[in-house]
Amino acid sequence: MLELRPNCEYCDKDLPPDAIDARICSYECTFCAECADKILSNVCPNCGGGFMPRPIRPRNEWRPGVGLTKQPASIQRRKLKHDRADIGEFSTRLRGIPPENR
Repeated sequence: MLELRPNCEYCDKDLPPDAIDARICSYECTFCAECADKILSNVCPNCGGGFMPRPIRPRNEWRPGVGLTKQPASIQRRKLKHDRADIGEFSTRLRGIPPENR
């Protein structure tokens, strides 16, 4: 089950569970669409993977025990482990390689 992290790791924008502009990599690193596209060039600064839209967890408990009320989103905010200069160099190096070939 996805953590549904509450913020963009780059700009710290709030990304609630129903945010349609949340993007994640295969490790669940979480960024807003603007940072993922315009700053990071679809390169996760933590793993080098690409981003996909984060799924929205249903609010309602349509099946017993399943839904946002039973499995709430994470409240632990995340920050980048790398400085912005390093991230820029990393993204520049990998952005020309499609995510499926990285």
